[in-house]
Amino acid sequence: MQIEFKATKRDAQGTGASRRLRRAGRIPGILYGGAGETQPVSMDHNELYHLLRKEAFHASVLSIEVDGAKQNAVLRDVQWHPFKQQVLHLDFQRIAAGEKMHLKVPLHFVGADVAPAVKLGGCMISHTINELDVQCLPTDLPEFIEVDLSALEAGQSVHVSQIKLPAGVELVQHGEGDPVVATALQVKGAAEAEGEGEQA
Repeated sequence: MQIEFKATKRDAQGTGASRRLRRAGRIPGILYGGAGETQPVSMDHNELYHLLRKEAFHASVLSIEVDGAKQNAVLRDVQWHPFKQQVLHLDFQRIAAGEKMHLKVPLHFVGADVAPAVKLGGCMISHTINELDVQCLPTDLPEFIEVDLSALEAGQSVHVSQIKLPAGVELVQHGEGDPVVATALQVKGAAEAEGEGEQA
């Protein structure tokens, strides 16, 4: 899915200029990387606020039109106001079509309701990781990665190595080991009932 929005070059910089932009319903931001120079920009607050609420906006190649010229980029950082529903600043990094990019992609868990751990074992599924660090070409970037939990048994876990990655997508591993993504945890009440059944 291609997400597009417009931005405007901004010349005035500094805290005062950013404050004036925000009062006018604009968000200051920056577009950097690639072959172009670092470009300070501003965007419509309402439009970007609603886009930021979409999961896909955080893991998609975005098309940013800056004063008529379209540039492809990914979202790198969002600064929010500590207590207001207000976006203070956005960072975007340009990407090139033939170069691999590095991005966090959300995980979508499916099949938990039919997993033996839940249906037969009375377990709850605990998600310990909700996104994966991957690298791929812009054309191969998935909006999300699916994790199938339908075969999960009580007491078992799904590890990163067991996730089927889409074609062209590689995992960016941090540190040693094989991190746990989801675990079937025994619910206390169910465990006690099972124990009482065995005693009887």
